Amino acid sequence: MADLRQCLVYDSHEKDARLIGVEYMVPKHVYESFPPEEQKLWHSHVFEVKSGMLILPKPADKTAEEWEQAELEAMKEITTLYGKTWHFWQVDKGDQYPLGSPVLMGSLTQPSQCDLDTALEKRNKDFGVHHADKAKKREDISHFDIHDAADSWWKDSSK
Repeated sequence: MADLRQCLVYDSHEKDARLIGVEYMVPKHVYESFPPEEQKLWHSHVFEVKSGMLILPKPADKTAEEWEQAELEAMKEITTLYGKTWHFWQVDKGDQYPLGSPVLMGSLTQPSQCDLDTALEKRNKDFGVHHADKAKKREDISHFDIHDAADSWWKDSSK
C-alpha cells in the first residue's frame, strides 16, 4: 500500500532490543477518509518533528552531513502524516514479557506536556545529537494544518 507506512517500535537501538509496538502512518487524504471516531485515534507529528524529539538514527555508511540532509527531507514528509501507535509491551512498568492488552499511544503536541531536556537527555547522549539543535534546523519546515480530530487525548484530558 503506497499510502501506508508501518514502523516497528523498539525499546532501544541495541541488538537485543525488544519489539514493543507498531506505528501506522498515513497521509492527510487517507486520514480524512476515516470515520470521525477513527480519526480521534490518530496523532499528528508536527511537534514531534519540529521540537527535535523525532530522529532517524544515522546509518554507518553515511556522513553526518549526508544524513542530516536526508533526515531533514524525511521530517518534512513526516509532519504531513498522521500516526496510530499501538504498544504491546509496557517495558516502563518492568514487565519481563508483553503482558496485558495493547495500549493506544499518542505523541506530545506542545512543550508544556513534557520537559524535553530531561526526557531526551539519554537519547541525545546515546546518539550524539541534541533536540534543540534538531529543532533549530527544522524551523523552516512548512506549517501543516492539523485536523481538528487528531490528538484527541490531549484535548480530552484538558477538559
